[in-house]
Amino acid sequence: MRLRVVSYNIHRCIGRDGRRDPDRIRRIIREVDAHVVALQEVELLDEAPDFLEFLCHDTGLSPIPGMTMRLGQAHYGNALLTALPVVDVEFVDLSFARREPRAAIHATLAWAGNPVQIIATHLGLRARERRSQMRRLLALLSDNSASTPPEVSILMGDLNEWFLWGRPLRWLRAQFDQSPAPATFPSGRPLFALDRIWVRPREKLLSIQAVKSELTNVASDHLPLIAQVRKGS
Repeated sequence: MRLRVVSYNIHRCIGRDGRRDPDRIRRIIREVDAHVVALQEVELLDEAPDFLEFLCHDTGLSPIPGMTMRLGQAHYGNALLTALPVVDVEFVDLSFARREPRAAIHATLAWAGNPVQIIATHLGLRARERRSQMRRLLALLSDNSASTPPEVSILMGDLNEWFLWGRPLRWLRAQFDQSPAPATFPSGRPLFALDRIWVRPREKLLSIQAVKSELTNVASDHLPLIAQVRKGS
């Protein structure tokens, strides 16, 4: 059995052509056909409060909103779409003083009867901010209080970390071992691996790749990142 997970910064559905087109994002979500999708820069407009249901229509996915702030006539933040049963969800505040509010969705999902730990997030723009946020996320990964340990732990999202040897990436490598880092930003000509997926145990990770197509090149300023995870030893 294989688990497909995706991280995608959808940039409020505003593409590189300047158009806001939610249908392009929905088409991409259908095409990647993942079991779990972590979205960043999600905008829930007051005039369209069912946006996440719109994205999930006819996909078998169910939404978990993780809004972090109010912007004008909309709520803004993260979301998790999942085809797996939800066991537990925790919303983790990662906000840093005098910076844009940030958060993570910490979910336990059931995969073929076993728990899977998912942490979906969007970290801040400043190095000090990201270090503080990563310490909090690593504490979640180090928590052994669960009665049934997860078969797999996955951390994914837009980490905004472009320093290859920055402390957050070094800390993640210590927890997860090396992980492929395809460039995802900017989508038209990707140069930076801002979007990341980390899987533990490392041997369960089969592949990670950026999803490049005519549609993904224009629908957002980031490319989707997809990982394949295997079950069993």
